[in-house]
Amino acid sequence: NLLERRNSENKVGGAGGGKKAVGFAPQPVPYHRDSNDSPRSGNAAGGGGSLHGFKSPSGPTTKQIHLNSTDGLVVASAFLPVHLHRTETPHPTNPTGPPQVSWSADWDYEALLSMQTHLRVTRVGVVKWRGWHGNVGKDGSPSKGVPVEERHLVERCLEPFNCIPVWIEPRLFGEMYNGFCKGVLWPILHNVTSVYTRHGETGSAPVSGAGSGDDDGQQQARAVSPDSFSEYTMDVSPGAIHGDAGREAALWSAYTAVNREFANTIIQCFNEGDLIWIHGFHLLILPSFLTRRIPMAKIGIFLHTPFPSSEIFRTVWCREDLLRGMLNADQVGFHLFEYARHFLTCCRRLLGLNYGMIPDESGGHNLAIDYNGRHVTVTSIHAGVEPPVLNQILQHSSTMERAFSIRNQFRGKVIFCAIDRMESLKGIPLKMLGVERFLNRCPEWVGKIVLVQVGISAFERGDDYFRTKAEVLSMVENINKKWPGTVQFQECAESEMRLQQRMALLRAADVVMVTPIRDGLNLIPLEFTVAHQDALTEQGRMDNRPCRGLCILSEFSSCTRVMRGALHVNPWKISEIATAFHQALNMSTDERMRRISCASEFVTRVTTQRWALAVMLDLKGVFKNVDPGQYAGAGLGLGFRLLGMDTGFNSLDVTQVAKKYKNARSRLILLDYGGTILSNDNVDSLTRYQMVKQTRAPTLPTERLISTLKDLCSDKRNIVFVVSGKERHSLTKVLNDIPNLGLAAEHGMFVSWPTPKAGAKRRWETIVPNQDNSWRSIAITIMEVYTSRTHGSYIEETEMKVLWQYRDADPEFGYLQSRELEDHLANVLRSFSVDILHGGMEEGGYVEVRPRGVNKGVVGMHIIKNVPKITNASKIDFGLVLGDDHCDEPMLSVMRQIGRRAVEARGREPLAPLPATITQVDVSPCDPFISSDLSMFTCTVGKKPSAAANYVNDVEEVSELLESLVKVATRDHKYFSSVDLRSLNTTATSPTGGMKDSWLTPLNSAPASGNSTGFSRSMSLGDFQSAGTQELRQPAPIKISANLNEFLGTIEDEEDEEDIFF
Repeated sequence: NLLERRNSENKVGGAGGGKKAVGFAPQPVPYHRDSNDSPRSGNAAGGGGSLHGFKSPSGPTTKQIHLNSTDGLVVASAFLPVHLHRTETPHPTNPTGPPQVSWSADWDYEALLSMQTHLRVTRVGVVKWRGWHGNVGKDGSPSKGVPVEERHLVERCLEPFNCIPVWIEPRLFGEMYNGFCKGVLWPILHNVTSVYTRHGETGSAPVSGAGSGDDDGQQQARAVSPDSFSEYTMDVSPGAIHGDAGREAALWSAYTAVNREFANTIIQCFNEGDLIWIHGFHLLILPSFLTRRIPMAKIGIFLHTPFPSSEIFRTVWCREDLLRGMLNADQVGFHLFEYARHFLTCCRRLLGLNYGMIPDESGGHNLAIDYNGRHVTVTSIHAGVEPPVLNQILQHSSTMERAFSIRNQFRGKVIFCAIDRMESLKGIPLKMLGVERFLNRCPEWVGKIVLVQVGISAFERGDDYFRTKAEVLSMVENINKKWPGTVQFQECAESEMRLQQRMALLRAADVVMVTPIRDGLNLIPLEFTVAHQDALTEQGRMDNRPCRGLCILSEFSSCTRVMRGALHVNPWKISEIATAFHQALNMSTDERMRRISCASEFVTRVTTQRWALAVMLDLKGVFKNVDPGQYAGAGLGLGFRLLGMDTGFNSLDVTQVAKKYKNARSRLILLDYGGTILSNDNVDSLTRYQMVKQTRAPTLPTERLISTLKDLCSDKRNIVFVVSGKERHSLTKVLNDIPNLGLAAEHGMFVSWPTPKAGAKRRWETIVPNQDNSWRSIAITIMEVYTSRTHGSYIEETEMKVLWQYRDADPEFGYLQSRELEDHLANVLRSFSVDILHGGMEEGGYVEVRPRGVNKGVVGMHIIKNVPKITNASKIDFGLVLGDDHCDEPMLSVMRQIGRRAVEARGREPLAPLPATITQVDVSPCDPFISSDLSMFTCTVGKKPSAAANYVNDVEEVSELLESLVKVATRDHKYFSSVDLRSLNTTATSPTGGMKDSWLTPLNSAPASGNSTGFSRSMSLGDFQSAGTQELRQPAPIKISANLNEFLGTIEDEEDEEDIFF
């Protein structure tokens, strides 16, 4: 097997304690933040000092990642890396009957994924066989893929290769591959989009040059192979403007259907613990289907094409679905950081996501996107080639003979060669213009050079292929007419220019030219470098070829970044191509050797094996909790997304809340306002702006909510506070008519304690002392400067804070301006007692200046410490805290820590560690006011990562929860269940076994403590029978009391009564 490697080459571990033994450069010393280092002061949640507001969590401990032979890997690609062969032989027993069919296969060694490895690899993909593209030629295709009755033979044939075929109806796959992938995605991914091209074009405009508008030439090109066009391309090509209607909608449907079939096949062969590695833009939404069914699998996706800028990618109607599909993977890989940067920008601009550097399990840091509480790692590692395989091919006799034949054909000339697909993106016409300009300027080289241009037929490109072919043929004809024999053009099918034929041509050539105007992975320069590595030896220098071993590369090709020894050109600048010809022909031997040595160093160090192992190590090193409870799914269809939750983050158990609420004697309820007890006014940027400018009336609470709040506040055991970011007058206007309701305005800056008088004038106090407010005018003046130069930003003022909102500005520019504004304010206001906060990244972002020491967490602790002043109880034994956004996180975090402290004091329940996302706060000052039996419930509205321990789905569920608590209190006073009656009978038994004459006790008899139901105790028939077996005593004298509550208070509810009825 050409690709089998020595075991020593597969070793990825090392004796040292570095990050990873596999790598392409010496690993830098990882930066570790000391335990006493803290992020920049004054940053709110999401506003850390790292890139784009991404706050890096504390990383796991350092441990080295290894890939073992027991590790499983499922590799998914559009096509399996094998060649199929079908053989028909006469039937041995019935020669006149149907022939006997057999199938065989061998590896496609050109495929990047055909490499052999020590891992347990399963490959999943479609097999290429005649008619796999689903199109029918003029006279009909000989077959439409593998016949259904022979599929089992193909499956059996592929078993030794560990390949599992995905069977898809050829027409459907053709619509997906040729229609959507090649017709829609391919131009977009290569930064090509135009609204001026005619319908039927694929979005690639013809390159200007001689013959580009020659209709006769185009018709002549069509006449070359009319059947081939209808055979290999879609009958209806998608238009240049790709909307979500008509033909494009059908192609998108085919794309999703094929991805779903891939998911079904992968799940059938998936074993727990396997890594899943997806390749190519054909399967971008496959992770969405996989995470829905196997959420704990580690999934990586690697793109071998460029990724466009956000301005190009946003023109695709399904852009969000494609991005979310990729983000449902755990790792997204590209060959260059340039492509990764475009992907990050698209996620930032189109989905509003943040990204930055996070620690990994190996002690280093990885670039990652924060997506719904998960970290999606983004890697950029360029692939390589296998020098041992290529050297074996070069040493083969047929390769050497073919190379020698080419050298003899062009004896005495310097051979420039190029191998390109016949499409406009490859820049072949620009190359021809460069040759023409060079010979015009340097006529002394006429007859001394030859350009061997091989064109690979690209019928799937439709009209673009025929236009490019006509243009190239016309330009070649013009050049050869002026300088005969200068350009040797040959078109061939891809099957005729396989690795062996390609290596022969590259070996014979002196200089290779790769000049695309936009290209992804292109391994031809790497193969050419391997073919000429012997030029560095003494024997190689004696072959009298003074120009061999040089590459002329377009700066728009991915390998340009790693082939530093090549001559880099801008193909759009014809003079640079002509200059590169001159440099290659007149370069000194020393410089040529240095360039060959530099290029050879990369191809030797970065092989296909090492590239794959490096990506796999990164994928295996992705942190993914094995606890299924930490992940939850949300969304329907392609909007499905995997949410990363803290362990134990579950839906709020209303029954448990109601039970604890009923048994509590002193309760604290803290409620956020907008987004929690009524719908949020800040659902979009326009509504937010209208609210700030007071051009839109705010949403008002319903009568049902007001009634529920009144019922909660009427209970003497409840302390109810609405803690909001709104101003005092806004809260007073809406909630002032509710007696015994406490209010906290502007995130707790102002507090109004509960008062029994409804509608009375509120008295407000501040939790920080009055101070100099001259900082406001300074802050506003500075913010006005940034507002004037940042379109879409505006200033929001309240009584005690000032905000600079940039949620409507350009995301990148707005963020840069906000960082500069933050630094400016920090320097100017350093003498004032204020906090400068940078938060709200999920909503667009803002910079806020407020008095120091004010947030909802502080006001929560302030309320608890004042419990004895509000109520007769000295300690609270029940807490319920509800919020919905990042402003409520400090309150949820602090109250959760207070509840945890009470549980730790009891010492009866084992506790899991708090999530790393929760900021630790000293809550010990609240200890004197907290009962050891405290039951604390923290809850966020909406299923999303939060400091809360639980969640409810929406505002309506919050209303139902509060109404349930009211019903519990009402039921406690009015109703009794059979369980209650049985418990009362049990308590009625005297210590000596006799029965008190409870049925004779009048309603005004001696009171029992602990119940206020208003019911006298009674006995069942069983109780009468058991009482008859005992010696009856004279009842004790009955104490007559006019205090009904004293009698009823002795009846206590059992802790383990039945669940609340709702």
